[in-house]
Amino acid sequence: MSHIDLTVVWACIIAFAIAAYVVMDGFDLGIGILYSRFVVGRERDTAMNSIAPVWDGNETWLVLGGGGLMAAFPLAYAIILPALYAPLIAMLLGLILCGVAFEFRWRDPAHRVVWDVAFSGGSVLATFAQSVTLGALWQGISVPGRAYSGGWWEWLSAFSILVGVALLVGYALLGACWLIWKTDGRLQETAFTLARPLAIATVLGIAAMSLATPFLEAKY
Repeated sequence: MSHIDLTVVWACIIAFAIAAYVVMDGFDLGIGILYSRFVVGRERDTAMNSIAPVWDGNETWLVLGGGGLMAAFPLAYAIILPALYAPLIAMLLGLILCGVAFEFRWRDPAHRVVWDVAFSGGSVLATFAQSVTLGALWQGISVPGRAYSGGWWEWLSAFSILVGVALLVGYALLGACWLIWKTDGRLQETAFTLARPLAIATVLGIAAMSLATPFLEAKY
């Protein structure tokens, strides 16, 4: 039997988990990003109900990716985590806010407007924090030896913000496509209307990131 490189196997598992999370939880967060564009009442209820059966399951992919990184690549985990404490904490707070708002929206109808704002705001915060994290890793972090040597704000740059905006648009497109698939009537028409400009903006965001990448300064 040929030798199996567990490093490559775990790298593929983590890559798959992250990709699955982006696609699956992406449309959850995308609906939250677009939530303010839906009419209060039936449209918002329908949009929320469309993701209710899969909401919790979609987020487990993020746990698998993070847990796999800690278990299989502890040195990388020990370097990356200190470099990205701020956006990762913001991401977790955003996801917690989304989850709490998702549950209490039904259990506390007297304050439904508050929970709608919390759901939308938490979705935007979690998405932007995720994408800034991706942008910071993409541009590189300061690792002269076997430990992170940069400052608290090294993750914040024009490129990471560009990635943040691009992923916000991309997640919004995923949310619109999900509603086109799962709903009908006026809400589906609204999703169609939103999806067209979002698709163009997503392509432009990908192009902008691709053009900016060659000008990044390596920090490894």
